[in-house]
Amino acid sequence: MKSQIIYILFFAFAGLFCACSNYDSFSDNPSFRLSFSEDTVRFDTLISTIASPTKTLYVFNKNSDGVRVSNVRLQKGNESLFRVNVDGEYLASGSGNDYLIRKKDSILVRIEVTLPESGTTDTVTYSDELLFSLENGILQRVLLTAGSVDAYIIHGMYIETDSTLATDKPYLIYDSLVVAKGASLELLPGTKLLMHDSTAVDIYGRINAHGNIDKPVTFRGARTDRMFDYLFYDNTPSRWKGITIHKGSYNNSFVNCDFHSGRWGIRVDSTSLDQLAFTMRNCIIHNVGGDGLCLVNCNAEVLNTQISNTLGDCVRVLGGAYTFCHCTIAQYYPLSYDRGEALYVANVDNNGLHYELRYIQVLNSVITGYADDVIMGNLSPEYEDSEYYYFQNSFLRTVGENDDNHFIGCKFENEEMEIQGEKNFKAFDTHNFIYDFTPDSLSEIRNMADPLLMNGLTTDRLGRSRIGDDVPDAGCYEYIKSTKE
Repeated sequence: MKSQIIYILFFAFAGLFCACSNYDSFSDNPSFRLSFSEDTVRFDTLISTIASPTKTLYVFNKNSDGVRVSNVRLQKGNESLFRVNVDGEYLASGSGNDYLIRKKDSILVRIEVTLPESGTTDTVTYSDELLFSLENGILQRVLLTAGSVDAYIIHGMYIETDSTLATDKPYLIYDSLVVAKGASLELLPGTKLLMHDSTAVDIYGRINAHGNIDKPVTFRGARTDRMFDYLFYDNTPSRWKGITIHKGSYNNSFVNCDFHSGRWGIRVDSTSLDQLAFTMRNCIIHNVGGDGLCLVNCNAEVLNTQISNTLGDCVRVLGGAYTFCHCTIAQYYPLSYDRGEALYVANVDNNGLHYELRYIQVLNSVITGYADDVIMGNLSPEYEDSEYYYFQNSFLRTVGENDDNHFIGCKFENEEMEIQGEKNFKAFDTHNFIYDFTPDSLSEIRNMADPLLMNGLTTDRLGRSRIGDDVPDAGCYEYIKSTKE
C-alpha cells in the first residue's frame, strides 16, 4: 500500500512538472505572431495641454507556445507625445525590453497622451507607432493617433462688467461661470462652453446667447472621449451641473443654443410676472439628469425649441406666465423607468406655498413620451376649471377630449393610433443615445398646426420652411420630403 502511494505521488508530481514545463516553454518559431485588440489606438479630439484618459491595448499570444518580446518601443522614442505602460512598467525613454507572453495568455498596454497647444483654430492630429520586436525577428506595429484643439482654460469665470466672449476657440471652464448683478454676458455664434463636471452657470445679471443655425452657442460637458467604444460621454447626462437664472435677473435671451448633458438644464427663479425674465428660441435642451427647463413664478417665452430626455421633468412650471409655441417636449429618457413628466404644471409647491399662475399657453406643439399620460400637475381648485392654461393645435399624450376649456384643435395620442410613440419620429437609437424628433412621413404630428398661431415662426428649429406645404407640422421640426421618397 505504501509503495502504491509513492507511485501515485511520483506520477502526480511528474505530471505537474511536465505541465509547468510546457506552460513555461517559449519558442522562436518564425511563424508566430502576436494579436492585438486594436490595430489602431485612437484618442478622440482632446483639449490641448490636458492629459487624456487612459486607453487599454490587449496583446494576445494565441500561439501554441510562449512568445518572447525582446523589445517594445515608440517609433519616435523620447520625442513621442504618448506615454506607454507595458505589463505594469512605463517605457523608459520610449522603450522597454524582455516581455514574456505565455501561450494563450496576454499582457496589458496602457496608453496616455498630452498634446501641446497648436496655436491654430483647427484640430491638429498627432501620431506615432508602438513597435513590438519578437525574439523570432518579427516586427509588429500598432498605430497611435490623437487630435487636439486649443481652448481657453478658465478656473472660475466671474463676469463683473459687460463682456463678450471670443469665438476663435472653446472655453474649458472649471468651478463656475458667474454673471454678476448689473453685468451682461454676450455669447456670439459659434461660442463653445465646455464645462467640467463640477461647473455651474449662475446668472444674476443678464445673458444674451445668440447663435445661428450653422454656428449655435453650445453648453456641454468637458469630456470629449467615449464611455464605451460606441458611446460618447457627450451623449450621456450629468456631465456638468447646469444654468440658474436667479431672482432679479430679467431679459435673458437664448437663440440657436444647444444645452445638453447637464445635471439640470435651465432653472429660472421667481421674478415679477410683469417683466419678461427669459426667452428661448430655436434651442435644444437634451439628455439631462434632472429637470430640463424649470420655471418658477416668472414670465417666459419658449419658441421653436426641443426639450427632451430628462430624468426629472422635461418642463416644470410653478406659477408664472408662459407661452410655448412650436415646441417638441419629449420624455424618452432611456436610463431609468423613474423618469419625470414631459410637462408638469403647478401653482402649489411641495411646501404648500401658492403662486399665481397667470397663464400657460401651449400652441402648435408636441408633448409626448413613454408614459400613458405625460402631462401632470398640482393646481389648487380655482384653477381646475379655468382658462388659465390651455393647449391649442398640439399633439398630446394625455387625456383631454372632453375638456374644451383647455384643449382646442388638439390630437391625443392613444393606443388606437396606428402610429404612436417613437414611431412618429425619424430616428430613435437608444443604444447610442441618438434621437431625431423630426416627424416621420406617416407621423400623426404632421399637418396639424394652425398658421395663425405661428408667432412668425415660418421656419423650424433647423431653418426648414414651414410654409412649403398646405399646413405646418406641430412641434419644432417640419417634415421635409427626402429625395428618396
